[in-house]
Amino acid sequence: MDHDAFIVPPGSKISLKKNYDPAYKNDFHEKADAAIKLQEDVERLANYQNILYAQNTYSLLIIFQAMDAAGKDSTIKHVTSGVNPQGFQVFSFKGPSAEELDHDYLWRSMRALPERGRIGIFNRSYYEEVLVVRVHPEMLQKQQLPHFPDGKKIWKQRFGEINNFEKYLVNNGVIILKFFLNVSKSEQKKRFLERINSPEKNWKFSDNDVRERAFWDDYMNAYEEVFNYTSTKWAPWYIIPADRKWFTRLVVANIICTKLQELNLQYPIFNEEHRQQLLQAKLILEQED
Repeated sequence: MDHDAFIVPPGSKISLKKNYDPAYKNDFHEKADAAIKLQEDVERLANYQNILYAQNTYSLLIIFQAMDAAGKDSTIKHVTSGVNPQGFQVFSFKGPSAEELDHDYLWRSMRALPERGRIGIFNRSYYEEVLVVRVHPEMLQKQQLPHFPDGKKIWKQRFGEINNFEKYLVNNGVIILKFFLNVSKSEQKKRFLERINSPEKNWKFSDNDVRERAFWDDYMNAYEEVFNYTSTKWAPWYIIPADRKWFTRLVVANIICTKLQELNLQYPIFNEEHRQQLLQAKLILEQED
């Protein structure tokens, strides 16, 4: 699968409306065809995860950002259905606690970074600090910043800080994949109504979802700025069509597998001393009654 259709070229200025179709599905016409390919990549991911864990050199940080009802939870569930929980962790970032507000805005994300050999998923992330906080700037007052740049300066300052932070992580073996699940406003409305009309889905709906929907255009503008300033060579953004969940899962799984494949992961190669230890252990075990 060609990923060029989804990536935000570093240094470019993109328009979500003009450049990325939420209903795009490439050459896949049937959900069943996509399901076969998805299962293949789920199995590939499980294999790559085993080697990643054994090699213990890299870690993989996967960031999901999206508007409400874009399908983040279900995408994470399906794509990672074959991975070993021992080497996998998911963190969901909601409104910051009092303790978190007493630290810099990246602090809580730093604490949740995956260890070497592990895959970590951020369901929302530090990017909320240049998205929801930008749409609702009154939230900045709670952060009690000692230096408060006027206007757009604070967002450009944070874009620079985030880029430097991600560069630091990559330099230290953390591979970063950033996905924006691009759902259309009409599809979001449809999914909200499904949550309201289906008793088993009522728990997914909050009245805040409708309130935030009123800021749709503000969020789209904020997201475009994020992509334009923080899609870098070391940590590019991927904008994934999200009107068809089956296609969303397929693309995300394929990009993750491709990135892990590029790392040329290998199981550890042991020296002669360790080989002798293995042979000795084998001999002892075989001689047991």
